[in-house]
Amino acid sequence: MGHDSVIKRFGDADRERCEREWRALKLLDTYIPGLAPRPLRGDPNAAVPTVVMSRLIGRPLRGHPIDERQTKALAEATAALHSAVPLSALEEIPLRPGQQGELLAHIGTWSARPHVRKDSPVSQAMAAGLAWLDKSGLVPSGEPSVPAIFGPGDGNLANYLWDGARVQVVDFEDSGRSDRAFELAEITEHVSSWVDHPLDVPSFLGHFDLTPTEASRLRECRRLLALVWLFLLSFDDPDHPRNPLGTADRQADRLLELLD
Repeated sequence: MGHDSVIKRFGDADRERCEREWRALKLLDTYIPGLAPRPLRGDPNAAVPTVVMSRLIGRPLRGHPIDERQTKALAEATAALHSAVPLSALEEIPLRPGQQGELLAHIGTWSARPHVRKDSPVSQAMAAGLAWLDKSGLVPSGEPSVPAIFGPGDGNLANYLWDGARVQVVDFEDSGRSDRAFELAEITEHVSSWVDHPLDVPSFLGHFDLTPTEASRLRECRRLLALVWLFLLSFDDPDHPRNPLGTADRQADRLLELLD
């Protein structure tokens, strides 16, 4: 393929990821062309599952200062994604992976295997987060009583490309049916939103007109995802860290602020 296209190959165990990517690109190209790569060819059932898409020109928001104009463009792109797929089509899309039920199951598994010092800030924040979770009312089954939307499924700001005028989006391997509060929390609580150049979260969220029910759920989803990230960051190998030293301690402080 030429420089105008991208080939994304998946392992045999990742056929569902390939299928979600291909489905999302086709849906977005149908309902809101230009926001994501244009689907050129895809075959989740091939010997090597493959998606071929157009190449987007832009710089990832992650790793760079994010000014007010870019924050607004990020919010506009996010809102467009959420509202792109009509309900008639959305009802046919499976719930995205990594939603509330899966996260609660992961936390249950992780918390049963203590792996940090009991007197550490990380352990203390985990304990506070688990105490909150026990009283939160979040349940592993069923869907919340808020409108369903299309969720890209990954809040990593590396997937949001700034071309100097607008933000476009890539990577839909974990996409599916979701809700607006959960997807906004995916972005605000992802480590990429604060570890280097912080996203102005109040400004970003201020671009969304949430219902009282969505606003309440957003608060709970942010706490849930912050707790998930605290566990994930605590698993970082100190000899081969994926994030700067001290990131888990900083995440502990973030979670406690959200719980306050």
